[in-house]
Amino acid sequence: MSVASQHLDIRMNSTPTVDITLLCYESLNGSCPKFAYPMFVRVPLYLFFGSMVILTVFGNLFVILTIVHFKQLHMPTNYLVLSLAVTDLLLGSLVMPPSMIRSVETCWYLGNLFCKIHSSVDVALCTASILNLSFISIDRYYAVCRPLLYQSKITSFVTLVMISICWSVSVIVGFGIIFLELNIRGSEDFYYENVECEGGCVLFQSAACTTFTSVLAFYFPGLVMLSIYTKIFHVARMQAKSIQDMKYKGNTQSLIKIKATKTLAIVIGVFLLFWAPFFICSLFDPFIGPVFPRGLFDFLSWIGYSNSTCNPIVYAFFYSWFRKSFKVILLGKIFQPNSSRLRLL
Repeated sequence: MSVASQHLDIRMNSTPTVDITLLCYESLNGSCPKFAYPMFVRVPLYLFFGSMVILTVFGNLFVILTIVHFKQLHMPTNYLVLSLAVTDLLLGSLVMPPSMIRSVETCWYLGNLFCKIHSSVDVALCTASILNLSFISIDRYYAVCRPLLYQSKITSFVTLVMISICWSVSVIVGFGIIFLELNIRGSEDFYYENVECEGGCVLFQSAACTTFTSVLAFYFPGLVMLSIYTKIFHVARMQAKSIQDMKYKGNTQSLIKIKATKTLAIVIGVFLLFWAPFFICSLFDPFIGPVFPRGLFDFLSWIGYSNSTCNPIVYAFFYSWFRKSFKVILLGKIFQPNSSRLRLL
């Protein structure tokens, strides 16, 4: 071996190994690490998430337009469905697009203030969804189990109060927790040393906060709704049997109520099914670790978001008035005089 080759071999062997880690902001200290997806992965991800956003926005916009336009649908139950559709529309237009960028780019480039606003709106809308569904279950309870009291108990004014409570509580919870930093109370040192970094937007919650929000926004309302619908379906089976046996007058309206109740029960079941994995991991993670990676929470969040995409699809499958209104709007008949008085039921 020549002297030159020996020197070259020494230099190669003595060269230190450099661990190159991509950062969200290369020029800033304390930047979050970045995982760069190759282009053949990023493009399908953007197409998939973008399709979810479009379906969520336009599907729920169609639900809103249908209920607002057609006077036959102006009833307490549908006002609550309208409020739920507004929640899903806002989630699709305000929360999902920034979340899409964060998921694909693995960094947050929209600033700390907008991160707080985004997280607050996310929490508020999730809370609004569960509260809307809780009030829907109460409405269905009176419609099926206490039909004689329904007209006097569930009035338009009562429904408006329900919706006002729903949105007021949701906004207070969502923005209060984030902007007052109640989510990191008791875990400030861990958060600032291990979680916070430039280019990140993680909804971190201490053990106390995640217990409170999970019980308030998911477990307690979910348990109440399951209990109510267990009672409703017991009564509904008895009513359906009476309809078949007695063939009493007015059975068509009773069957419509039962069918509407089953449809809304499916909506509630889909919500609980899609959000359960997120809330289970969110509840246990602070107590056992944290051990679940950020990517898992991101994935579970999108499963929850997809609930807002599915709701209009459930309506399309189970509500005949939804399908009829869809045809009316597509054919442009909605612009005809007195189109709002068309019979859909």
